[in-house]
Amino acid sequence: MNHIVSLKWLLARLYEPDLVIVDCRFQMGKGQENAGREAYEASHIPGAVYLDLEKDLSAPVEADGQGGRHPLPDAAQLTGTFSRVGIGNASRVIAYDDQGGAMASRLWWLLKYLGHDQVFVLDQGFTAWREAGFPVNAEQQVRIPASFLAEVRHSMLAEVDDVRELLGTDQATLIDSREPARYRGEVEPLDKAAGHIPGAINRFWKDALDEQGGWRDENAQAARFAGLAPDARLIVYCGSGVTATPNVLALQEAGYTNVRLYAGSWSDWISYSENPIATGEEE
Repeated sequence: MNHIVSLKWLLARLYEPDLVIVDCRFQMGKGQENAGREAYEASHIPGAVYLDLEKDLSAPVEADGQGGRHPLPDAAQLTGTFSRVGIGNASRVIAYDDQGGAMASRLWWLLKYLGHDQVFVLDQGFTAWREAGFPVNAEQQVRIPASFLAEVRHSMLAEVDDVRELLGTDQATLIDSREPARYRGEVEPLDKAAGHIPGAINRFWKDALDEQGGWRDENAQAARFAGLAPDARLIVYCGSGVTATPNVLALQEAGYTNVRLYAGSWSDWISYSENPIATGEEE
């Protein structure tokens, strides 16, 4: 796999000087906002720094909801965040979480978006690392800030206007990454309206993982997206631009090259009253 590294791979390189390990653990849900940081402070992979989904990897939520529940930070803010924790242009970054790779994939996508290719997601995550008997500690190392110069890849991002323009056309395929019941509009635990963007197909992001919580291989990922041409224009979204990123990663593993993230996702889409909503199945 091109974007995933194994537990043993990381163990063998744990103390290499160009490696920056980032703990991305985060629990979504009211009252859970600090659970990830508290888990990090209690125990983490040695040398890891912590980046918070909402404080570090998202911008503040707008009052009108536009931009979604986890708005994309601007490039200058992200560059400063990465520099502060010691990520430079020459760094190899390993991201991990305990949420199936969803939070780690958000960091993976953001670094790719800023032009940094040496970033990988740790297979299985922290609990598997600890249960394998690999080292953990609670020490928080002081990181020397690094120079990080961004080269933003605008082609990786889709905005709400891009999605509107494609509605009703065959120019691109929209992929909804949420669980099927949310896609169909049967339940909506987080957002103000239920359903999906008209024309979108549903590929639940957790299907990128096997029964043990590890990432499926390239062939299995390709099977999830069978029927889509390898050069198809794809736009991936979820509720707020976080759990779509594992699907972006899976698509790249499967060989798809024209993949964009609608970062605002469903929570941004429904903030515009004129945007249409669909329910039920589309396939």
